Amino acid sequence: MAPTRVRFRRACAAVVGVLPERLARLVAPSLVGFALVNGFTFAVDLLLLTVLVDGVGLPLGIGITVAYATAFGVSFLLNRWLNFDPERPVGVQVVLFVAVVAVNYAAIVLGVTQGLAGTGLPYQLARLAAGVCEALFMYGAMRWVVFGHLPWTRAVPDRPA
Repeated sequence: MAPTRVRFRRACAAVVGVLPERLARLVAPSLVGFALVNGFTFAVDLLLLTVLVDGVGLPLGIGITVAYATAFGVSFLLNRWLNFDPERPVGVQVVLFVAVVAVNYAAIVLGVTQGLAGTGLPYQLARLAAGVCEALFMYGAMRWVVFGHLPWTRAVPDRPA
């Protein structure tokens, strides 16, 4: 396993290791890793969205689409490399990921973001609200559908059961 991946996973397990016992049983190291990776890619998404809409002048729907596609490409690569052990060949994972992202995009990213922005909420705040819903959906989909359910995501190393 690559040294960077090992360090990343140890850091995620260490975070879980300092949580109170009851919470540590609920939080998998992969959830911590997902939060780190997707927190970064969400910042990329929001920054790119702002540049495209306010800087370039693209319509909101196109800006959302371009920023989202870019961020999720980065998310897939980083999660596959650092966070989840792939049980399936990359081609199968890409197909599953594209299907999950399409559902997420239509229902949550566009629907929630544009719906909230349509009520007068600034689009950045609307996108943040949609991001919370998106995070819950995407973690479950990536852990159990795209990358499969893996032993390292179930247990905290060096902690008795």
